[in-house]
Amino acid sequence: MSKVAIVSDSNSGITQSMAKELGVTVMPMPFFVGDKTLYEDIDLSQEEFYQMLSEKTDIHTSMPLVGNVTDTWDELLKEYDEIVHIPMSSGLSETAMMLSQDYDGKVQVVNNQRISVTQRQSVLDALALAKQGRTASEIKTILERDKFESSIYIMVDTLYYLKKGGRITPA
Repeated sequence: MSKVAIVSDSNSGITQSMAKELGVTVMPMPFFVGDKTLYEDIDLSQEEFYQMLSEKTDIHTSMPLVGNVTDTWDELLKEYDEIVHIPMSSGLSETAMMLSQDYDGKVQVVNNQRISVTQRQSVLDALALAKQGRTASEIKTILERDKFESSIYIMVDTLYYLKKGGRITPA
């Protein structure tokens, strides 16, 4: 039976302490504040983030840095046989999929188009499947097959940040 590591990013809502309890790896999302790079739940708390937003601090987010992703995979493959990587959104999964090509099938990147609590559920499902003895490839197939079996509704208090981030037009 293959030993499978489960990796996701902090967009899943899984904190670093929760990740340790679950036995999964959570890559912190980077936030760029001025000339500093801060990592979610490492050196930037939710409270600090929301305080900065309320002060209209110029904050930009990005996907986890390529070097951080591959370093994490390299470290995990010292202990595990395979990895299931569950990133936020298809854009992040495309980058991770390209990176995984250098890992001879040992890293399976799931493109299940989930974010937030639905992404968290994918991590929990992957963990349960790994405990059942499923391979990384089998877990990926199951998660991608079931990707449209969840929904999430998001409400925002203001459109300011969506406009600022280019998600919507000023109109």
